[in-house]
Amino acid sequence: MTRPRAKDPSLRRSLALFRAFMREQDDPASCYALLARDAVDQVEAYDGPVAGRTVVDVGGGSGYFTEEFRRRGADAFLFEPDPTELGEKPPDSTVIADGYLLPLRDAAADVTFSSNVLEHVADPEIFLSELVRVTRPGGLIYVSFTNWLSPWGGHEWAPWHYLGAERARARYRRRTGKAPKHTLGENLFAVHIGPTLRQVRARDDVTVVSARSRYWPFLAETVVRAPGLREIATWNLLLILRRCPP
Repeated sequence: MTRPRAKDPSLRRSLALFRAFMREQDDPASCYALLARDAVDQVEAYDGPVAGRTVVDVGGGSGYFTEEFRRRGADAFLFEPDPTELGEKPPDSTVIADGYLLPLRDAAADVTFSSNVLEHVADPEIFLSELVRVTRPGGLIYVSFTNWLSPWGGHEWAPWHYLGAERARARYRRRTGKAPKHTLGENLFAVHIGPTLRQVRARDDVTVVSARSRYWPFLAETVVRAPGLREIATWNLLLILRRCPP
């Protein structure tokens, strides 16, 4: 069955997400709960209700996305490689596992979900291949990431990453008195939109349903079609992929 393409989100929604993001350090629970509701809304816009379906959340941190999928009736499971990211009460049945080698059989999931993880892996192509492997034919793969040249590409030391990673990290240390969480080449990598799109479009095991800015309130797919501009203006790329039949 062909499902309708998701409409561009509203300006109101984008502003709400931006305000929550700006309060992320002070109120992370509210920020990530809102982001989780929004992300599951996106999944359902492309693939229908998640109730009764198996969802694999790869790299979902403290489990906000997994919990939201479960609230909507999905059989959702969190796979997180870093125990320090789990928080005090991770979701039941959470598995400590690397996204390069998930302890799952082929085609185990109806939906494979990964939010803001791709920029934290050294080999995005291998990571994406593992997401595809565990998704059933016809299943949906949701991948979003913050590309390096976006205004938030340097994460906590953005936007000074435009002047170089080490300079940005040094400024963060001077301003906060503590070491930054991310180090380029260790747990943060310069992932770009153009090469990522070429990689996924060259695959014969997925089709690209949509490549769009995750948060833009208008022209969300159009901006991604503009080489050069998209590397800065997209902010965060959302890929909706469909696993092809064998």
